Amino acid sequence: MLVVVGILVFLIFVVWPILIYNRLVGKRFRVDNAWRQIDVQLKRRHDLIPNLVESTKGYMQYERTTLERVVEARNRAISARGPEEAGRAEGELSRFLRQLFALVENYPELKANESIAKLMEELTHTENNIAFARQFYNDMVMDYNTFIQIFPNSLIATLFNFQPRPFFYMEVEEEAQPPRVDLRI
Repeated sequence: MLVVVGILVFLIFVVWPILIYNRLVGKRFRVDNAWRQIDVQLKRRHDLIPNLVESTKGYMQYERTTLERVVEARNRAISARGPEEAGRAEGELSRFLRQLFALVENYPELKANESIAKLMEELTHTENNIAFARQFYNDMVMDYNTFIQIFPNSLIATLFNFQPRPFFYMEVEEEAQPPRVDLRI
């Protein structure tokens, strides 16, 4: 009987905390890896933008402010650290990129330019990859944050200082508004 009690005490106070701790570490690494995937896509986005701006600069003589805003927003996005700051900076960059895309639509010679069309297509593809990576990251954060807050896991998480991770939201004003549809002919 004493052996059974000893085994139970050993399992409860030694094995269980080790198992929980190892799962916490694994989940934390998955969150970190998911953030790195977003980081890769954001870097690709940041690398494409100067090429797009440079390619459109000659055509868009009167749109210098928009081009400058895109470059400034890109620079802020590059220097952003962590999901919260990056979300704000990337949201602002997305807003200015939408303006740039709208301006390109107003210039037939830009729309017809093959290199600009290719850059815009690559940037659009990268935006889609960012959206997928963001969803994956937020799923990993939700799983991790839930795991560290569930009792009795929270005891081990608190003991070893596992902190909740922030979600990654790109703060874009236009996302909150429904799209307008104009069916006038």
